[in-house]
Amino acid sequence: MTDSYVRVRGAREHNLRTVDVDIPRDALVAFTGVSGSGKSSLAFGTLYAEAQRRYFESVAPYARRLIHQVGAPKVEEVSGLPPAVALEQRRSAPSARSSVGTVTTLSNSLRMLFSRAGDYPEGAGRLDSDAFSPNTAAGACPECHGLGRVHRVTEDSLVPDPTLTIREGAVAAWPGAWQGKNLRDILATLGHDIDRPWRDLPPADRDWILFTDEQPVVTVEPVREAGRIQRPYKGQYMSARRYVLHTFADSKSETLRTRVRGFLITEPCPSCAGRRLRPEALAVTFAGHDIADLAARPLGALAALLTPTARRDDEGVAATLARDLVARIEVLTELGLGYLAMDRPAPSLSAGELQRLRLATQLRSGLFGVVYVLDEPSAGLHPADTESLLAVLGRLKEAGNSLFVVEHDMDVVRSADWLVDVGPRAGEHGGRILHSGPVAGLADAAESATRRFLFDPAPAPDRTPRKPTGTIALRGITLHNLRGLDADVPLGLFTAVTGVSGSGKSTLITRVLADAVRDHLGTDGEPTGAQDAETAEDAADDRARIASAEGLSAVDRLVRVDQKPIGRTPRSNLATYTGLFDAVRKVFAATDESRARGYTAGRFSFNVAAGRCATCQGEGFVAVELLFLPGTYAPCTACHGARYHPETLEITYRGRTVADVLAMTVDAAAEFLADVPAAARSLRTLREVGLGYLRLGQPATELSGGEAQRIKLATELQRTRRGHTLYLLDEPTTGLHPADTEVLLRQLHGLVDAGHTVVVVEHDMGVVAGADHVIDLGPGGGADGGRIVAAGTPREVAATPGSRTAPYLARAGARPETR
Repeated sequence: MTDSYVRVRGAREHNLRTVDVDIPRDALVAFTGVSGSGKSSLAFGTLYAEAQRRYFESVAPYARRLIHQVGAPKVEEVSGLPPAVALEQRRSAPSARSSVGTVTTLSNSLRMLFSRAGDYPEGAGRLDSDAFSPNTAAGACPECHGLGRVHRVTEDSLVPDPTLTIREGAVAAWPGAWQGKNLRDILATLGHDIDRPWRDLPPADRDWILFTDEQPVVTVEPVREAGRIQRPYKGQYMSARRYVLHTFADSKSETLRTRVRGFLITEPCPSCAGRRLRPEALAVTFAGHDIADLAARPLGALAALLTPTARRDDEGVAATLARDLVARIEVLTELGLGYLAMDRPAPSLSAGELQRLRLATQLRSGLFGVVYVLDEPSAGLHPADTESLLAVLGRLKEAGNSLFVVEHDMDVVRSADWLVDVGPRAGEHGGRILHSGPVAGLADAAESATRRFLFDPAPAPDRTPRKPTGTIALRGITLHNLRGLDADVPLGLFTAVTGVSGSGKSTLITRVLADAVRDHLGTDGEPTGAQDAETAEDAADDRARIASAEGLSAVDRLVRVDQKPIGRTPRSNLATYTGLFDAVRKVFAATDESRARGYTAGRFSFNVAAGRCATCQGEGFVAVELLFLPGTYAPCTACHGARYHPETLEITYRGRTVADVLAMTVDAAAEFLADVPAAARSLRTLREVGLGYLRLGQPATELSGGEAQRIKLATELQRTRRGHTLYLLDEPTTGLHPADTEVLLRQLHGLVDAGHTVVVVEHDMGVVAGADHVIDLGPGGGADGGRIVAAGTPREVAATPGSRTAPYLARAGARPETR
């Protein structure tokens, strides 16, 4: 290890073109390049993967079988590589039971503190630490199972219009179509009057119909209809409450669960008052507080309460555990996360907050001689918070570690010791090392797309702000740290919402504003970027309270575009998600040979048994289990990776098979399918958002968050837009190189020019400086935030005293107006 460099030779992972590069250890190394250029393939796919492979070789073969192993990277040789730890952006939503305390493991120490050093009621036995966890059978409240809330139904929620009869659909919670008619017929057979207005039915009958646990079976005699033969049948009754709760708990259909969720009333558990634990655990106190009280406090306030105990000179259990908790919380506070509480659900955290929580855990680990590979650590950070992040990264480096950072924030890149720039463009047009050396040396890399933004960033466009066409006025907003807030969102403009982490930006826009518009439209309003089921359920359980809302009638559609994956399996890809593949399959089905054989469009789907390869089931590869070695994938021996049955591949269109078309890039397919209108429209919008380098059949699992978001945006752009659409985007530039951001902004501003409204939660001051309107929240995070500090044009906000955004906005080119 006398050589102080990590030396890579012949890296060929993904689009890397047999790359050779030397990278110094014990340094902060930034990997840059446009989205899809290959920088993550080098940092994560090659360096981190090789470090993990070597580590697993030191583990006993039997133990290796129990560990998920990354495959061996495609590289000839890597020398000088220390052990590595990866801190990636995990964009999938964590479990609803996951919290800040569980992610950081702080909850383990707090439970141990109560178990070993808590004040117990007289005569009570000592409890194990598991008894203080709402996620264990020993600790969870038996009524709400540790969730802190219960779902119930009322007559008002099940029957919103009591003037209707049962036949007219008074019991709105019941299913539609045949199943609903069946329940009404059973009631009629049982002797209930289904043609009498609900409000006129006897209270005892109404109560039985809605809430009984009985499930009587009766013989139903259907009403005879001319031309139809309907025989008697046995029908079993199910009350409206039983149907709603059963569907919500057990249905595999998210559509059905979303429907019945609307009939549920969610409230704090009456047994534990929302505190999630058994009474015996809540009876134990420390410093006069039970564990639920301490878990609900902001971390900064919790550290202040524990500090007197931590400063004791003794080595007792209480002092030892308190010192550990305070030291670990200090790191989180330094990273700008002191506003979070330990019981804050993980699904409500941004990807940037989650990554910083894991980064703080690593900082406390005390490791040295390790390579930390970080995926955009500045993601989701206000410029003020980025300065704190750089200080923490500096401490990791000073402790004797190497930091390999995939990054798009030019301020972070400028602070690096070494820069590896990959490009020049994306996909097959990238994968080359354009520069590896000190940051200043990038000035000589003529092909680099990063060079212009690093050394000569363009000033913010000196545009005249557009005039609003109306305003959505929300009054008396209460949710999370928003307390009685009044907010005005102008229509017909590009609006940027800013503020430090935890100030309430996402709460205001992606929760409050989105919910208000959805409720007005009577639809979920999410044709793109729909929430994960658990996150949606959590959102439904925690609705904003709004005193009044005006101006919503001007909005005809709501579109939310986020960075969640477009699919969770390799079977989901760019072509299937956008609907482009439907047009491709129809083209092949319309050929003379297809018609002669009787092939339909379904024949050309690799998800349908008739057309796909029977050996690999349309996967294109087969998994090879090597037990104690990493499992690997080999091309299918029957179709050689084409995914289709040989007879399907006998059909060609202009000399190409359907597998050939899936292997094309968007750019190549745009020329090949130029005269297919349905396909050409999708391909054009994909190119307009800068995704011409992606292959049509590229699996969704290989796409970055930024790529997934732009695919969703392109899918929306290709639709025929009717009426005024409100577009909500949460940090749309996350994961995007500044060059890609320029492409994205052209599309977003084009939507506004077409008469729509775009609202973005954003930290990129260049984007904010080019907005028509800015809403700045703060001044701090958590309890110190939740207020509108400034609102107006970028120049007006840049001149606002007390705004933490103002100095960075001015530096980005929004020069304050002289007054």
